[in-house]
Amino acid sequence: MRSISAVTVLAVALGSVALIGSVAGAAVADSSAALPITSSGDIIVDGVHRRVFVSDPSGGKVVATDYDGTVVGTVTSLPQADGLELSADSATLYVAVPGADEIVAVDTATVTETGRYATGDGTDPQHLALAGGKLWFGYGSDGHGNIGSLDLSGGQAQVSLAQDADGTWKDAPLLDATPGAPGTLAAGSRQYYFTLGVYDVSSGTAGRTAFLGGQDAAIGNTAEDLALTPDGTELVVATTAGDFQQVFRTSDLSETTRYPSSYWQQRSVDVAPDGLVAGGTDTYASFNRPHVSIYKPGDTTPRRTANFTDYQGGVAQETLLDHGDLAFAPDSSRLFAVTRDLSGRYRLRVVTDPGKAVTTLTVNAPATADRAKSLTVSGNVTNTLGLLAGTTVAVTRTDLESPNGKALAAATVKADGTFSVTDTPPAGGKVTYKISYAGDADRTAASASDTVEVSRNPTTLTVNKNGNVYDYAANVTFTAHLGTTYKNRTLSLYADTAGDGKGAYPVKTGTVNSDGNLSVTLTLKRDTTVSASFSGDARTAPKTASSWVGARVKVSLSLSRFYKTATVSGHTRYYFRKTTNPLLTTTMTAYPGRSQRLQFQIYSDGAWRSAGTQYFKLDSTGKSLVELGGTHQTGYSMRVRSSYIDNSSGDTVNSTTNGSWKYFTFTS
Repeated sequence: MRSISAVTVLAVALGSVALIGSVAGAAVADSSAALPITSSGDIIVDGVHRRVFVSDPSGGKVVATDYDGTVVGTVTSLPQADGLELSADSATLYVAVPGADEIVAVDTATVTETGRYATGDGTDPQHLALAGGKLWFGYGSDGHGNIGSLDLSGGQAQVSLAQDADGTWKDAPLLDATPGAPGTLAAGSRQYYFTLGVYDVSSGTAGRTAFLGGQDAAIGNTAEDLALTPDGTELVVATTAGDFQQVFRTSDLSETTRYPSSYWQQRSVDVAPDGLVAGGTDTYASFNRPHVSIYKPGDTTPRRTANFTDYQGGVAQETLLDHGDLAFAPDSSRLFAVTRDLSGRYRLRVVTDPGKAVTTLTVNAPATADRAKSLTVSGNVTNTLGLLAGTTVAVTRTDLESPNGKALAAATVKADGTFSVTDTPPAGGKVTYKISYAGDADRTAASASDTVEVSRNPTTLTVNKNGNVYDYAANVTFTAHLGTTYKNRTLSLYADTAGDGKGAYPVKTGTVNSDGNLSVTLTLKRDTTVSASFSGDARTAPKTASSWVGARVKVSLSLSRFYKTATVSGHTRYYFRKTTNPLLTTTMTAYPGRSQRLQFQIYSDGAWRSAGTQYFKLDSTGKSLVELGGTHQTGYSMRVRSSYIDNSSGDTVNSTTNGSWKYFTFTS
């Protein structure tokens, strides 16, 4: 209970108080994916199961992904796992495991280990190639190396070491073979000068048929990577000595041509089954841009280039590493590359359509246009190979009347690559023009689009009752009126009730009647904004309208401790002994933190005059009990009322509401 003092003259002084009760308290593109590895040894692609296998020497494992880079399996317990090779039917993956002096077989379908073949203590097998019906492996360590074979054709695996009788290798040589020349095996040294060798293995043993090394080498650096052409007649070699990939005739290892690059330090190479040649440079030698050039066989201009660059703070974070970081899919549809950033994180990069020159297409449309009037969309198509005469681009218009797109007449590309499209948009709103170039065997497809905001006719929309204030819980019917439109006659009505935190919520959606009206009846307990939304149509612009209405609170005031009542001037008057403190009980619609205002007036000189006001907190049920204390003088007519005052009562969810006056007086 709160108490206040009442005094006479022209004011009721509000003194100390005490409250009774509690108080409420949003064509396949090139892509990349993270690889769960800590190093990279070799990469190979299984076209049958559409999987990519990457060895991780430091992690002692092989990781298998799908063509998108999603990991589908891992084989562990492969210390220093390095070179990879696939069986002819792609059913088995062979892994060189120098840390265990073994070659391990893995089922490519299940990505599980199926066998281990020992190559001999201290052999350190590192690089693999299938040729002449056997699995060949380059083995050895610094200062000595050789070539061995693993014969799996019989009931028991047979290992033959030291197949090179000439003492050619001072490390484990790189190896490569190709199904197009099943009896040919190529080898190269990564650590000791530029050394190459070609072997005839058709008899089951390795007979060297060509050699290049030492003073006879064309250049004096190491062979970082090598790959045979599909027919086995040429060997493409990556070297750190120049800005090119060298090509050698396998019959005598004489140089035939070079694939030039924009950068030095060639690190990796692969040749696709259709003859495509991919050569990669490392990051630091190529101005912080891991770079791959892709050539058609014999061409000296790259058909395509790819830069694998992720910038952080203006610095390229990616590097393309040495041997074993490039591999074509068997159908030549993709080129896969392994990159590493400066934090040691690895990614699988996927280049789609690597043999096609990249097409660039741009589209320009006006920002705005008038409906049913002509507009022009222009653009440009470019390709490093140029475009064939008569090249056309497809044109599709998407708008409100053709949401799935409508094909327009194709546009012919001019010799300079430009094109233009003239169209008269039948619908307004957002209109998108998509231009598509289909590509061909030598050029990638490309598409682009641009959007025009096309004008629409305005319409009218109103919601009645704006500014009205209603009693608590009154049922009020709101009517939205929609003017002339093209086709759409649907409205959505929303209510936003003050203080509920929900924002605008739907209350009705429907078609307007023949007069253009849609109505909804709401029970108002708080101030409410009712809005109507018209989404527009092909020729009519969207429109919204709203109406704000107020809702009063329920409020009542009761007096107690009086000794009698009487009707005076049409009002009930409460009589209190001057020794009694009246108890004033207010009941009001509850809301957290809400207060009620008590207002006192005294009748003097023929008029009611203010005698003071004070706010009192309501409890959680909406009640407030106030005791009027102090010295009570007799003979004065007084009145009091409880009110909710918007904002001043602690919230703004209702409209100001004054309760009825209660009249009282004190007697002896």
